Amino acid sequence: MKPAAQGPSLIVCNTCRWSPEEREDADGVRGGTRLLEALRNLAAKDQRLNTLAIEEMACLFNCTQHCSIHLRSPGKIGYVLGRFTPDADAAQAILEYAVAYMESEEGVVAYRQWPEGVKGHFIVRLPPAGQVVGD
Repeated sequence: MKPAAQGPSLIVCNTCRWSPEEREDADGVRGGTRLLEALRNLAAKDQRLNTLAIEEMACLFNCTQHCSIHLRSPGKIGYVLGRFTPDADAAQAILEYAVAYMESEEGVVAYRQWPEGVKGHFIVRLPPAGQVVGD
Protein backbone atom coordinates (compact mmCIF):
# COMPACT_ATOMS: atom_id res chain seq x y z
CA MET A 1 0.00 0.00 0.00
CA LYS A 2 1.08 3.57 -0.57
CA PRO A 3 -0.54 6.96 -0.01
CA ALA A 4 -2.97 8.21 -2.65
CA ALA A 5 -4.54 11.54 -3.51
CA GLN A 6 -7.17 12.72 -1.05
CA GLY A 7 -9.31 14.54 -3.63
CA PRO A 8 -10.87 13.39 -6.89
CA SER A 9 -8.81 10.70 -8.53
CA LEU A 10 -8.76 8.39 -11.48
CA ILE A 11 -6.94 5.14 -10.73
CA VAL A 12 -5.81 3.33 -13.85
CA CYS A 13 -4.90 -0.33 -13.95
CA ASN A 14 -1.45 -0.16 -15.53
CA THR A 15 -1.24 -3.92 -16.11
CA CYS A 16 -4.47 -4.35 -18.09
CA ARG A 17 -4.30 -6.25 -21.33
CA TRP A 18 -4.05 -4.50 -24.70
CA SER A 19 -7.09 -6.43 -25.95
CA PRO A 20 -8.98 -9.63 -25.14
CA GLU A 21 -6.51 -11.49 -27.36
CA GLU A 22 -3.24 -9.66 -26.65
CA ARG A 23 -1.48 -8.77 -23.39
CA GLU A 24 0.79 -6.16 -24.98
CA ASP A 25 1.06 -4.04 -28.09
CA ALA A 26 3.75 -4.53 -30.77
CA ASP A 27 6.22 -2.63 -28.56
CA GLY A 28 5.62 -4.89 -25.56
CA VAL A 29 3.56 -2.29 -23.63
CA ARG A 30 0.39 -3.25 -21.78
CA GLY A 31 -2.91 -1.61 -22.71
CA GLY A 32 -3.35 -0.15 -19.22
CA THR A 33 -0.05 1.66 -19.51
CA ARG A 34 -1.02 3.06 -22.91
CA LEU A 35 -4.38 4.24 -21.57
CA LEU A 36 -2.62 5.84 -18.60
CA GLU A 37 -0.27 7.71 -20.96
CA ALA A 38 -3.19 8.96 -23.07
CA LEU A 39 -5.13 10.11 -19.98
CA ARG A 40 -2.16 12.00 -18.57
CA ASN A 41 -1.30 13.63 -21.90
CA LEU A 42 -4.84 14.87 -22.46
CA ALA A 43 -5.43 15.93 -18.86
CA ALA A 44 -2.28 18.06 -18.89
CA LYS A 45 -3.89 20.20 -21.62
CA ASP A 46 -7.23 20.73 -19.86
CA GLN A 47 -7.47 23.18 -16.93
CA ARG A 48 -10.76 21.63 -15.82
CA LEU A 49 -8.76 18.59 -14.74
CA ASN A 50 -6.16 20.39 -12.62
CA THR A 51 -7.61 18.92 -9.42
CA LEU A 52 -7.99 15.37 -10.75
CA ALA A 53 -5.16 13.07 -9.70
CA ILE A 54 -4.42 10.42 -12.30
CA GLU A 55 -2.83 7.55 -10.45
CA GLU A 56 -1.81 4.06 -11.44
CA MET A 57 -2.10 0.74 -9.74
CA ALA A 58 -1.12 -2.76 -10.75
CA CYS A 59 -4.15 -4.97 -11.39
CA LEU A 60 -7.64 -3.91 -10.39
CA PHE A 61 -8.63 -7.62 -10.66
CA ASN A 62 -10.93 -6.90 -13.60
CA CYS A 63 -8.88 -8.78 -16.17
CA THR A 64 -11.76 -10.03 -18.32
CA GLN A 65 -12.84 -6.40 -18.85
CA HIS A 66 -9.42 -4.98 -19.66
CA CYS A 67 -8.36 -1.33 -19.61
CA SER A 68 -10.14 -0.63 -16.35
CA ILE A 69 -10.26 2.56 -14.34
CA HIS A 70 -11.70 3.58 -10.96
CA LEU A 71 -13.08 7.11 -10.60
CA ARG A 72 -13.53 8.27 -7.02
CA SER A 73 -13.78 11.32 -4.80
CA PRO A 74 -14.35 11.70 -1.05
CA GLY A 75 -18.04 11.62 -0.14
CA LYS A 76 -19.12 10.68 -3.67
CA ILE A 77 -20.20 7.50 -5.36
CA GLY A 78 -17.24 5.89 -7.12
CA TYR A 79 -17.26 3.95 -10.38
CA VAL A 80 -15.25 1.20 -12.01
CA LEU A 81 -15.31 1.22 -15.78
CA GLY A 82 -13.60 -1.09 -18.26
CA ARG A 83 -13.56 -2.60 -21.74
CA PHE A 84 -11.77 0.45 -23.16
CA THR A 85 -9.39 0.54 -26.07
CA PRO A 86 -6.11 2.03 -24.89
CA ASP A 87 -6.21 5.14 -27.05
CA ALA A 88 -6.83 8.90 -27.02
CA ASP A 89 -10.51 8.57 -27.94
CA ALA A 90 -11.24 6.41 -24.89
CA ALA A 91 -9.11 8.68 -22.71
CA GLN A 92 -10.99 11.77 -23.90
CA ALA A 93 -14.38 10.20 -23.12
CA ILE A 94 -13.18 9.13 -19.65
CA LEU A 95 -11.88 12.62 -18.92
CA GLU A 96 -15.06 14.33 -20.13
CA TYR A 97 -17.03 12.09 -17.80
CA ALA A 98 -14.57 12.88 -14.99
CA VAL A 99 -15.22 16.61 -15.43
CA ALA A 100 -18.98 16.09 -15.09
CA TYR A 101 -18.38 13.76 -12.14
CA MET A 102 -16.23 16.31 -10.32
CA GLU A 103 -18.89 19.00 -10.87
CA SER A 104 -21.63 16.76 -9.43
CA GLU A 105 -22.64 16.91 -5.79
CA GLU A 106 -22.74 13.18 -5.06
CA GLY A 107 -20.98 11.67 -8.06
CA VAL A 108 -24.17 11.14 -10.03
CA VAL A 109 -23.97 12.39 -13.62
CA ALA A 110 -27.18 12.53 -15.66
CA TYR A 111 -27.13 10.01 -18.51
CA ARG A 112 -27.65 12.78 -21.06
CA GLN A 113 -24.27 14.20 -19.98
CA TRP A 114 -22.38 10.95 -20.50
CA PRO A 115 -19.94 11.02 -23.40
CA GLU A 116 -20.72 8.28 -25.92
CA GLY A 117 -17.32 6.75 -25.23
CA VAL A 118 -18.23 5.74 -21.64
CA LYS A 119 -21.68 4.33 -22.35
CA GLY A 120 -21.61 0.56 -21.92
CA HIS A 121 -18.33 0.67 -19.99
CA PHE A 122 -19.66 0.93 -16.43
CA ILE A 123 -19.00 -2.18 -14.37
CA VAL A 124 -19.85 -1.20 -10.79
CA ARG A 125 -20.70 1.82 -8.66
CA LEU A 126 -19.28 2.01 -5.16
CA PRO A 127 -20.84 3.94 -2.28
CA PRO A 128 -18.54 6.23 -0.34
CA ALA A 129 -17.23 4.95 2.99
CA GLY A 130 -19.88 5.00 5.70
CA GLN A 131 -22.78 5.50 3.29
CA VAL A 132 -25.06 3.67 0.88
CA VAL A 133 -26.92 5.14 -2.03
CA GLY A 134 -30.55 6.06 -1.22
CA ASP A 135 -33.55 5.87 -3.53
